Amino acid sequence: MSHLLEVKNLKKYFKTANGALHAVDDVTFTLDENETLGVVGESGCGKSTLGRTVLGLHDATEGEIWFDGENITNVSKAKFHELRKEMQIIFQDPYASLNPRMTVGDTIAEPLQIYGMFTEGNDRDVRVKELMDLVGLDQRFINSYPHELDGGRRQRIGIARALALEPRFIVCDEPVSALDVSIQAQILNLMQDLQEKQNLSYLFITHNLSVVKHISDKIMVMYLGQMVELSDGKELFVSTLHPYTKALLSAIPRASIHQNRQRIILKGELTSPINPKPGCRFAPRCNYATPACFEKNPALEEVLPNHFVACHNVKEINGL
Repeated sequence: MSHLLEVKNLKKYFKTANGALHAVDDVTFTLDENETLGVVGESGCGKSTLGRTVLGLHDATEGEIWFDGENITNVSKAKFHELRKEMQIIFQDPYASLNPRMTVGDTIAEPLQIYGMFTEGNDRDVRVKELMDLVGLDQRFINSYPHELDGGRRQRIGIARALALEPRFIVCDEPVSALDVSIQAQILNLMQDLQEKQNLSYLFITHNLSVVKHISDKIMVMYLGQMVELSDGKELFVSTLHPYTKALLSAIPRASIHQNRQRIILKGELTSPINPKPGCRFAPRCNYATPACFEKNPALEEVLPNHFVACHNVKEINGL
C-alpha cells in the first residue's frame, strides 16, 4: 500500500552572512490517508519550515517529496498550481493570514475564483455558505470583515478557505496556538470531525504536547532541524525514549498538585543551526551526553517496534 505523502531525507538550508542555516536537516517520514502526524518541538526547531517545504512554499535543498505516488520535489510552478487543489495549509495567526479588506464570503470564495470552479455569483455563494456551515460559522457573517470577528471565528474562516478546493492533505501550522483554551478545544474537535467527514490527512505542527496527544496518530519530535523521535501517538507518552522528549513531557502542566513529578530542567547552550559541527545537536544540553555524542551524528534507529530514536545512548538510558 502506497503512502499519501512520503518525505525522504528532506533538507532545507537558508543562506546567511555567516553560512548555511540548517532549518530542516535530513527528515524522513510517511503519512497515510485519513492520518494525522503531529510535529512538536521548541520554537525555531524547523517545524513550520518543514511544512512549508513539503507544500512547495520553500524549495527543498535536498531530498525528495512524494505525493500520491508522484515525485513533486522539483515539479514546475504550473504543476504545483494544480497540486494546490490537493494540498492546503491552515496558518497559525487567524488574523494576519486574512486580508482585512476582504469579507468572509470573498475570502472563502477566493480559491474557487482562482481555479475557475464557479463563474456565476449565485453558485459561488451557495458553495461559500456550504463551507461556512461545514466549519460551524454562521451564514450571517458572510459580509463581515475579519476585524469584526473573534479569533475562533477567524480561524474557522481559514479552515473553510483551506477546504474550498476539497484537498486531501492539509498542513496545520499551529492552528490553535493563538486562541483561548476553550476555543482551542472547539477548533480541535472541529478538525477531527472534518477529518472523518472529508477523509483528510493532517501534518499538525504545534509546540503543545497536550494538543498533539489529543489529535495525532503518530508524533514526530524535532530538535534544531532534525528528527530525534518518531512513534505512534500513544506509544510516545507510554515509552518516552529520547532525553529531549522526556524533558518536553516533564514540562506539561498537570491539574493535580499532589501528584509527584520530576521536571527536567535543560541547561547548557543551544547549538548554532548555522553550519553545525558533527555530533548530536542536543548533546550540550543533555545529561547523558558522552564524548561520542559530540563527534558523530546519531542515526535514527528503530529501538522498539515502530518507535524510532536518534540517540547514541538510548538503550543505556532506558535499560533496553
